[in-house]
Amino acid sequence: MIKAVLESNELVESNQKEIHVLKENFPSCFRADGTFDMVRFSEFLKDKIDISHEGYELKFLGKNYAKMLASLDTETVIIPDEEHNKLPENSNSKNIYISGDNLDGLKHLLKSYSGRVKCIYIDPPYNTGSDGFVYNDKFNFTAESLVEKLSIDEEQANHIIDLITRGRASHSAWLTFMLPRLQLAKDLLSKDGVIFISIDDNEVSNLRLLCDDVFGAENFISCLSVENNPKGRKNSDFIAVSSEYCLIYSKNKELAHFIENVPKAASDMILDENGNYIHNSGKRVLVGENSFNNLVSNVESDKNYSVYYKKETNDLVTKKEIVGEIDKKLVSAGYVRYASVRDGSLIENTYTAQKLTELFKNSALDFSTEKIYEKNYSDTIRMKSQLVNRKYEAIVNGVKKDYSMELTTTGAGTYLKQLLSTEAPVFSAPKNMGFLKLLFTLLEDDEFYIVDFFSGSASSADAVMHLNEELNKKIHFIAIQLPEDLDSKLKYATGDDKKSAKNAIRFLDRQKRPHTLDYIGIERIIASSLKLKERNPNTIVDLGFKHYTLAEVDQDTLDKMEKFDSNALITDITVYNKFHTSSILTTWLVHDNYGFINDCKIVNFAEYMAYWCENHLYFINPGITEDAIKSLIEKYNMEGTFNPQNIVLFGYSFNYVEMENLKTNVKILRDSEKNLKINFDIRY
Repeated sequence: MIKAVLESNELVESNQKEIHVLKENFPSCFRADGTFDMVRFSEFLKDKIDISHEGYELKFLGKNYAKMLASLDTETVIIPDEEHNKLPENSNSKNIYISGDNLDGLKHLLKSYSGRVKCIYIDPPYNTGSDGFVYNDKFNFTAESLVEKLSIDEEQANHIIDLITRGRASHSAWLTFMLPRLQLAKDLLSKDGVIFISIDDNEVSNLRLLCDDVFGAENFISCLSVENNPKGRKNSDFIAVSSEYCLIYSKNKELAHFIENVPKAASDMILDENGNYIHNSGKRVLVGENSFNNLVSNVESDKNYSVYYKKETNDLVTKKEIVGEIDKKLVSAGYVRYASVRDGSLIENTYTAQKLTELFKNSALDFSTEKIYEKNYSDTIRMKSQLVNRKYEAIVNGVKKDYSMELTTTGAGTYLKQLLSTEAPVFSAPKNMGFLKLLFTLLEDDEFYIVDFFSGSASSADAVMHLNEELNKKIHFIAIQLPEDLDSKLKYATGDDKKSAKNAIRFLDRQKRPHTLDYIGIERIIASSLKLKERNPNTIVDLGFKHYTLAEVDQDTLDKMEKFDSNALITDITVYNKFHTSSILTTWLVHDNYGFINDCKIVNFAEYMAYWCENHLYFINPGITEDAIKSLIEKYNMEGTFNPQNIVLFGYSFNYVEMENLKTNVKILRDSEKNLKINFDIRY
């Protein structure tokens, strides 16, 4: 399979992803020679979108190259941490931690999780000049190949090579680094999914334009200002900066939905007649008897209507009516009628019928016997665009209590030191878990995936576990972190980064772990899960995770793959010995849309072990026998529940005779009375 990927990547060009989408949705706009007919395409958009020759866009050196990177398939294999994954707390976990380059990690995730991720949170390098960011993606192109692939001149190609290979921390390098990752992130998001991105002044303006480019300006939700250092940082000669930003974009703004999640100040609350706290303005009456709206003077007014609601079917109907008029058919069908009345006269409703319908679709209405209220979230308000560290008396779950909002990086650092039992910081400026919990509780669902592909110290994974414990949710995290070599980092790091790297190495030595950054996150998740179990021994929350490492194929193995003779009569298993069964199987399962968490069964064919997952049967191990092939055929013929439609072989594990024997017997199955539809797939 790696060999096929390498060959396929050679043919990838800039904008290939976009061209694929156009071909899929507008096939008639492509000429016979494969070129795109813009005139015909514009006909599809006529009267809908204004097409002009002028436009505003973000341009930077390396943009086309970055787009090409998003189209290239990953050439890495997935190595499961078998010892870790078999532990009782991890064996059934749906949480995933990936050690590897996040560009490769995202490409693997897309094969199984495309359109399935509700939330993405990332805290990428801020490109401050002191955060250690350099462009570090691998580069395998010559100037000549870039000229051909990107349709640029040689001078531009050399500029891109200089930008990438020297790893400059420029705006162009940062944008080239971020663009393919955000494009892939967008594909991961579900239709109602959202992405949160932490950033500071250095790149916030560029990031906003880049996200407009990737997600669409129409899907921008907000830019939060977050106070994370009340005293202010010493990184400026003029302003002691005390805050940073969090950009929020949706996959589709029309489908995205947030709930309110910040407790209300007690001073704004009163007790109602039932002893419940409500906002001092009271519940807003939308339809029904009220004393403050205007009398109907225009029967055609958008606010003049009655509402019929049937609780059993959760169906709502709006109708324009006059005094004394009533829809008897709807009433007899079980609908309750609501009309705004005062002293026997109709009055206009608070909102238009369209607005009321929108609120209904968002489950924002409360229905009493005679009135319809705007739903009163009795102890919360919407998240503020400017979040500041504060303590105040608030109403939480209907009870008055002292509420605090802790968003500081210093607080996050103290928490991490206490959790890992270290005297000094092992990670510079970790994200505050309270802030992340605020973000994640904006999402209403009880079960969904949160992906963080700049996992760092694993603050987001920690926040997910705490939320699940506190709110009885089933949120699953997928974390990706580059296994940055901390020994190498010491050579170029300065200031706090250098101190934290030294402290991290000491901590990892104590834990008998490799000196790589990903293991800081791994140890944090383990430590936090132990604390939560200690607090609640009977917890049923998923506090484990499965661990995988992404590995590139070394040049020696590539050479062996290139020289491999598929017609040989003797099996050469040198390539198999490099990958091993677990890595091949895991990589294939992810590739075939079964994900990292799957129900793969071992099947014994006369002592030869194969692997079955739904529609795929995988033959990876060398040493297949005629008895094993006979057992395979018998299982197909005798067991009605056994009918995988794809037989997949690791080509390097089989010689020519074994391969032909399998092909012949599979053909017999196809031609039998059962007429089985079986595909034969050999992967290299």
